[in-house]
Amino acid sequence: MRVGIGHDTHRLEEGRPLILGGHRIDHPRGLVGHSDADVVCHAVADALLGAAGLGDIGEHYPDTDPRWKGLDSTRLLAEVVGRLHAGGWRVVNCDVIVHAQEPKLGRHKPAIRANLARLLAVGESEVNIKAKTGEHVGPVGRGEAICCEAVTLIEPAAPAG
Repeated sequence: MRVGIGHDTHRLEEGRPLILGGHRIDHPRGLVGHSDADVVCHAVADALLGAAGLGDIGEHYPDTDPRWKGLDSTRLLAEVVGRLHAGGWRVVNCDVIVHAQEPKLGRHKPAIRANLARLLAVGESEVNIKAKTGEHVGPVGRGEAICCEAVTLIEPAAPAG
């Protein structure tokens, strides 16, 4: 078994869509990035790549490459999971902390959890989503950014047949 840890932070800006874990949230500000800036998918992807010893998303999806401009991060995460499966690994579980002063994420956690479970090819009970505020401290606490940490566990996939 292997453990991976991932982190991502993006700043918030008026008029951008807010997407977390592939779930679109109605909010006047969204995250800014080369892709859709989904910090949840990015942190989980980095955790998986780290666990498998495959580097990080910046190596596979550099923000200098125009192919990834506006990329739907659920596609990125699905491709990372595909890389793991091709390498003989499967996801065991995933634990996520989203740090956001606003919006409040409690009612969005079930949808984020369901999306991640589907993308990771695990049951919903193998995915946990926690939401924390920044307690009005730092960029998250001032509502300038949202960040995410993720921890994943992978294991060798059972041989076919």
